Amino acid sequence: MTVPHPDFQAEMKRLAYTQSYMQQILNESQRDLRSAQENIRQSMADLDYLDSSLSYLNILTNARFFEMARTQKEGLEAIQKKPYFARIHFQKIGDPEEFLYIGKTSLFHRETHEPIIVDWRSPVANVYYDGRLGDMEYNVRGEIHKGHLFAKRQYKIENGELLDIRDIDLTTNDELLQEALAGKADVRLTEIVSTIQKEQNDIIRAHLRQPIIVQGAAGSGKTTIALHRISYFLYTMGEHFNPEQLMILAPNKLFIDYIGDVLPELGVDKICQTTFADYVLAATKLKLKLQNPNERLESLVAGESNPSTAWIAEAKGSLYYRDIIERYIQKIEQAIAGQFEDVYIEKYRIMRASHLKKLFLYEFSYMPIEKRLAHIKKVVASHVRQKKQAVLATLHKKYDEALGKALNGIRDDDKRRRVVTRFIDERDERIPAIEKETKSTATVYMRRFAKHNIKTLYRNLLTNADLVAELAPEWHYLEQQQFLQIHRKEQWALEDLAALYYLQARIKGIADEWKMRVVFIDEVQDYSLFQLAALKTGLGTDMFTMVGDLAQGIHSYRSLTSWEPVQNLFPRASFCTLQKSYRTTIEIMEVANQILAQMDEQLPLVEPVVRHGNVPSFIQAATFDALQIKDIFNMIRQYGHRSVALICKTTAEATAMQQTLTDQHIASQLLTENDTINQDMLLVVPSHLAKGLEFDAVIVAAFDTPFYDTAIDRKLLYVALTRAMHELYLIGPSKGTFLLEN
Repeated sequence: MTVPHPDFQAEMKRLAYTQSYMQQILNESQRDLRSAQENIRQSMADLDYLDSSLSYLNILTNARFFEMARTQKEGLEAIQKKPYFARIHFQKIGDPEEFLYIGKTSLFHRETHEPIIVDWRSPVANVYYDGRLGDMEYNVRGEIHKGHLFAKRQYKIENGELLDIRDIDLTTNDELLQEALAGKADVRLTEIVSTIQKEQNDIIRAHLRQPIIVQGAAGSGKTTIALHRISYFLYTMGEHFNPEQLMILAPNKLFIDYIGDVLPELGVDKICQTTFADYVLAATKLKLKLQNPNERLESLVAGESNPSTAWIAEAKGSLYYRDIIERYIQKIEQAIAGQFEDVYIEKYRIMRASHLKKLFLYEFSYMPIEKRLAHIKKVVASHVRQKKQAVLATLHKKYDEALGKALNGIRDDDKRRRVVTRFIDERDERIPAIEKETKSTATVYMRRFAKHNIKTLYRNLLTNADLVAELAPEWHYLEQQQFLQIHRKEQWALEDLAALYYLQARIKGIADEWKMRVVFIDEVQDYSLFQLAALKTGLGTDMFTMVGDLAQGIHSYRSLTSWEPVQNLFPRASFCTLQKSYRTTIEIMEVANQILAQMDEQLPLVEPVVRHGNVPSFIQAATFDALQIKDIFNMIRQYGHRSVALICKTTAEATAMQQTLTDQHIASQLLTENDTINQDMLLVVPSHLAKGLEFDAVIVAAFDTPFYDTAIDRKLLYVALTRAMHELYLIGPSKGTFLLEN
């Protein structure tokens, strides 16, 4: 029989006190909400169209108060069943000892201001994640605080009830982590805050005003780190950044759905969650039908694609292609610069073309082209306003002198009358004409500069032989011809988006609503250097958190194969590696490491956290048998596992397998990019879509399309193997089907 913790009763009382105080605050928040609503209603009723400033002020004040009360109420309701997960017994030098309870949000006593719950993102909570018992220090906005850590304690609380207490030293291999890792895939992401490890915590809290690149092994918590870094960022820098200015770029919509519950749990909402393709299309307002990049991948895997397709895709992702686009922009700039002429009011020159050209090419060069022209229009309009009076004064003086001479110098009355009348008529016609002309001088002058259509500009580059020869002289003639040939028919690929976005950024500019200030990229190994460079240029920031794994770079024919060029592109970036896997058992990781060892990148083997499970099973079968899969599925379910995936190499094979399962009345779901995962069914997943996901158990099947010893196939297989948390089954004609013959 387990002996209860000696402090169990005292901790139950502390939990009851916390819950009681939370309920008290929730009741007050409810009253505050009702009061604010009533005040807003009353202020609306009191609105007077003659003198409404006070009522408007009341409405705004109460609306802000209502939002604050609503946010506090929602925050407390979210943690009511599990207010905290840990406690530290800590003494800061010069302060009394204190017990700090750590949870997902802060709660202070309103009268004593004592912390009842400390937010996990606060500087002092870092003591829990990083501190060994004894003397230690922690950082608060660059200032080092020293203290003594007496003890760390973890709590298992479910549905508001205290179930267990553990006293620990480090969080690395403690029981709570083991228990979390042994849990179900669908709850691990939302509960990870209680088991963040030191190396993960270091990255989450790394310098927030600098970029960071993370090479993380499969299961090392890359996604978790990115999401928690967003939460920590807003907690620490929220006064300087709105959530709407932060963007997480996910690999696909399926992945966005998968992480959908996590950010609200971490107190983050309103952040832009999208894919690179959707973001670019929104920011450029272009309507394009993109080829499915996974179809391109599968045609490459099957050896069915045009040989020139791969090198062109790779070229479009390179910084050399960015240079081609930059030369194109400079060519457009020079063409525009050649259109400047002197500016006149009537026949009076008020600005020289050379001055305007200098403004366009040099003084305003930091702006997109069309914004430069808009500024030049303002400069011209301003000069016209300034010079108009001088021109009119000159004309008035000229006519006054001419009239004076005519009146005093012409003796013939008829002639004098004719000359004076002519001067007066001319003056009375010219001066109003000039007044009218100056109102539209700037507009008329700027009509020579036509607006650019980004899509048309880019299509011109793709199809114009002279342009390609001029802008890409390093390509030999055959490559230039292949490039032109493949673009003869208008088709749009993912690789074209970097160029389109770069053109938009440099020619038109990115609209404020899409000008994100901070970017988090998951699965960054599937991005090209040009995609990253285009984003950096268009957003005008390098505040990127980039997490990925080169071993899972299944699109490496068009994306990253090394981190060094990314470090050159982001010279301020820190670089971190995570080699520990918290997802899979030692036995599963041993199989996955066999594939990792065969890769070209020569990445170090992954270190699984000490958690044992069943040895992965190889089941020999000549053909796919739905009933055999059903038996394996039922056996996995009997072990208590919930999410089970059947992963195969291609979409075609996944579709065929799912149809066979359906014919045998076996409940299954074929996952596509836009699906919501149904954990109750057997999930049938093509290998490329499994990336970023995890399941309690995985069955990898390979029959008609085995995994070959090629760079892409090795990565697809590695992705499939590393999705499993607890159980792994390989089913196919031979172990060689899974590159494991030796």
